[in-house]
Amino acid sequence: MIKAIRNALKVKDIRERILFTLLCLAVVRLGSQLPIPGIDRSKISEFLSQITQLSFLNAITGGSFEQLSIFALSITPYITSSIIMQLLTIAIPRLEEIQKEGEDGRKKIAAATRYVTVGLALIESVAMSIGFGRSGYLENYSVLSIIVITLTLTAGSAFLMWIGEKITDRGVGNGISIILLVNIVSRMPADVINLFKTYVIGGTTVINKVIAAIMIVGIIVALTIYIIVLNDAIRKIPVQYAQKLQGRRLVGGSGSSIPLKVNTGGVMPIIFASSILQTPIIICRFLGIQPKSGAGATLGEKILKVLNQGAWCNFSSLGEAKYTLGLVLYVIMIIFFAYFYTSITFNPLEIANNMKKSGGFIPGIRPGRPTSDYLTKVLNSIIFIGACGLTVAALIPIICSGVFGADVSFGGTSLIIVVGVILETMKQIESMMLERHYKGFLND
Repeated sequence: MIKAIRNALKVKDIRERILFTLLCLAVVRLGSQLPIPGIDRSKISEFLSQITQLSFLNAITGGSFEQLSIFALSITPYITSSIIMQLLTIAIPRLEEIQKEGEDGRKKIAAATRYVTVGLALIESVAMSIGFGRSGYLENYSVLSIIVITLTLTAGSAFLMWIGEKITDRGVGNGISIILLVNIVSRMPADVINLFKTYVIGGTTVINKVIAAIMIVGIIVALTIYIIVLNDAIRKIPVQYAQKLQGRRLVGGSGSSIPLKVNTGGVMPIIFASSILQTPIIICRFLGIQPKSGAGATLGEKILKVLNQGAWCNFSSLGEAKYTLGLVLYVIMIIFFAYFYTSITFNPLEIANNMKKSGGFIPGIRPGRPTSDYLTKVLNSIIFIGACGLTVAALIPIICSGVFGADVSFGGTSLIIVVGVILETMKQIESMMLERHYKGFLND
């Protein structure tokens, strides 16, 4: 690994791209520390830190949201707008036609995504500034302060989107993913230190301290390896191409394969499921309504308690353990969205038609509709396997939090993002190095 890094830095083009990426990330982290003008940071940080449902949002924003910095919205509006555009591309035939126009079509879709990003950031900024103003978290609640805060948050989100695109063009890896990666990683050291302070340093006996340290390190390492295996697992579908007569020569007849990822939906099913379950709780918390249990709690407060991840797997009390039913709903939603997201991003019929046009076929399967049906059958099987694997990765941190009270900002979702981005970035650097006959990361 160290040798591969040295080889990469020897190439001027790769070295300049890496340095440019690091410079952009330094700007991102610097902006994450700059406060929004006109807010009471001490009060608002104390209020936001009490909402456990914001832990994942704090992780992907690198703590910017909790501190209410100028990058508080981070790239979440861009991620949301990208998902919206993907769904609209499936629903609106005109957008699907534009997407198939090649490079020009992709540029048009990218431009539309930018406009939607700015619109979402503007809506979120207005809602946040008005909500914080009514709650008394602004130094001066006025129209001017609302405008300043709104423009600051919107400009911060748009600036991060611009930096992400620049990293993609002139740096290494996907810029938006790299920003997401550095935000999550920036929170990990503090969380790991807190775990060791609570369960190792705060242990009662030496044996308890050693066991706690081994469990913390073991769970993190095992979960990381598990996610790497899950992320790289693929099912290869063999494809054979028929021979064709071109001039006086026979061409074709070669074989290849279609690699279908086991975890076809990536981290998106978890993000969809978590967002749907946690959004009502976050909105209610801002309105002063909290999840409650017991005889005096209303039906709505009990429903919020079921949706609250902090109440899951709490087996210390039989009364609280019943709220783990929300975990069952969470698992069902992850599996559902795994199928849903794959259905809008993977089209077996289109792949079957393209294979037929190029003279390709799956051995033992007729071209056309039978090939599409076969791909759909195989895809449905591996989606379920991938969704189950994804569910395990998502549940381990939740179970540890409920049973041991180990609440951290990074969990299965964050680790899936981190591992996926690192692997994809390493592959991109390796492809650059292979062009210059250097040994890459994945072969070291």
